Amino acid sequence: MVGVGAGAGVQRARQFMVLATGLNRTSHLAVAAVAAARLPDPAAGPVGPTGPGVLTASWMLFGLAVASSAVLYGTAYRRGRFRRRWVWADVLVMGCALPWLALWWVGGTAASAHGWVVLLGGSASAAAAAGLGRRGCAAAVLLLLATSVAVRLGAPDGGAAVLPGHVNAVATSVLLAGVLSWYLEREGALLDSAQHRAVTAEAERARQAERTAHHAALHDTVLATLTAIASGRVDAGAGPVRERCAREAAYLRRLVQYDGAHGGTVAGAGGAADAPGRLAADGGRSASGGLPAPAPAVSLGAALEDAVRSAECLGLEVTARYHSLPGVPAVPGEAAAALAAAVTEALNNVRVHAGTGRAYLTAVGRDGGVAVTVVDRGAGFDAGAVFDAGARELGTGLRRSVYGRMAAAGGRAGVESVPGEGTRVDLCWPA
Repeated sequence: MVGVGAGAGVQRARQFMVLATGLNRTSHLAVAAVAAARLPDPAAGPVGPTGPGVLTASWMLFGLAVASSAVLYGTAYRRGRFRRRWVWADVLVMGCALPWLALWWVGGTAASAHGWVVLLGGSASAAAAAGLGRRGCAAAVLLLLATSVAVRLGAPDGGAAVLPGHVNAVATSVLLAGVLSWYLEREGALLDSAQHRAVTAEAERARQAERTAHHAALHDTVLATLTAIASGRVDAGAGPVRERCAREAAYLRRLVQYDGAHGGTVAGAGGAADAPGRLAADGGRSASGGLPAPAPAVSLGAALEDAVRSAECLGLEVTARYHSLPGVPAVPGEAAAALAAAVTEALNNVRVHAGTGRAYLTAVGRDGGVAVTVVDRGAGFDAGAVFDAGARELGTGLRRSVYGRMAAAGGRAGVESVPGEGTRVDLCWPA
């Protein structure tokens, strides 16, 4: 038997065994009720040893059997499993006390009319197999068999003739119930183990996704700022640059505090990873005071404005056309955050790699979605050669911040570039 602290699968197996053995007990009690009802009516005169005392004794025995069954299965139903003490009580009452009481109260040849009493030993053995474990079940079965043998041999009406049948009934009941209980609990334990592995794997995937998202966020914000300052292309003392540095320092501080307070995992990482510009603008706190939650539904223009302002803080001039263009719909917060993050990285790439200080950003509505384009007229690169070399050659920027984020939000990204002719990044949502 599995310990008390079992999983849901094992618990369901135990509940099923309570139901199965309960139905078995109910069928035996039905046989008992029919047998007691068929005893001759004392008003018609005594027939053999069957008189008013025998009828009363029969129904008293039946009532005792019902009471023992109600206690055993009532407690088992409420707890979802058998309790050992009540199983032992049932074995002693149903399998030991009732047969001797029947022989004592009825006596003589009338004992054969109460064979159902010994029959109940079979259902008592089934409950023992389901609720007592191997050693307890073996002890209970030996006690039941010994009682059955003693009562049958003590009956003066030739009860020994049917003894093999009763022994076989008890042995069959305990064997079937034991095998079924073992099989169901084993399958339940396997199910619990598989579920635990799935939950653990999902938690690990979530942690990995958080790490990836935060790496991308740090790449798009803090690393981009430090790279721009280190290159000397921006004045580190300029007001916009200092303001951006302060915002990103606050984000790093919250990240470290949240990471330490939650055992190394960060909930809601999508907000930091998918909308670094928005985080820098509004402080990025969620309602719970932790890291930001996913962005609510916003207009695409508002989301892109953060990306443009972030790039302009580092000296890139952006010609943007999205506020005045008709047909640009509001998009879900997750999609807006992904588009803004991808635009942020595309503008970062223009500033760092294109060799030009100007970029062009356009957003238009298309087929119920949006299409965003970032274009520069800088150095460009051989996109075909880079993409053919494999995903590893794409780098963190394109792979995570552009392609990865758009795919995660249900969109798609494309890059066209030729050496000496600039680069075009197309972002579409939905895909």
